Amino acid sequence: MLDPKVKELINTQVNKEFYSAYLYLDFANYYEDQGLDGFANWYVIQAQEERDHAMLMRTYLFNNGEKVTLEAIDKPDKTYNNIDDPLKFGLEHEQYVTSLINNIYRAAQDVNDYRTMQCFDWFVKEQGEEEKNAEDLIKKFTLYGHDPKGLYALNQELLGRVYAAPSLVL
Repeated sequence: MLDPKVKELINTQVNKEFYSAYLYLDFANYYEDQGLDGFANWYVIQAQEERDHAMLMRTYLFNNGEKVTLEAIDKPDKTYNNIDDPLKFGLEHEQYVTSLINNIYRAAQDVNDYRTMQCFDWFVKEQGEEEKNAEDLIKKFTLYGHDPKGLYALNQELLGRVYAAPSLVL
């Protein structure tokens, strides 16, 4: 059995990860409306990753004899005024999720829950990658996205992204 605080934080994070998937699908919808199918593809894949993160955490809770409680998922409430707004919102959101993952890790560390710490080592590393990917996308857009040919090329690059399921053993 997990420490009650650790269990609560992970259970809450399951719902936060599903919200992240909704948010990224909202970004994808915006980009589809703008005719930027590559940007949309990038965020559809992000949504798949977030959904899988939620499922991994759900499995971890069940594997530790804990009950999972699903809550309502908030509707994304972002307004997009510029083509790069979702990119900026995405980085902000990943930084927020990093803080939540760090809180889970810290709570596990406080009670010497090494199993949870070991599991969440993967999520800590993943968040570093997520933030870097978001930062890199903003940099590329800043360099190329304001020129139609550059935007087209970046869109084509993002269209080539494919989904790779996480390989975390719980």
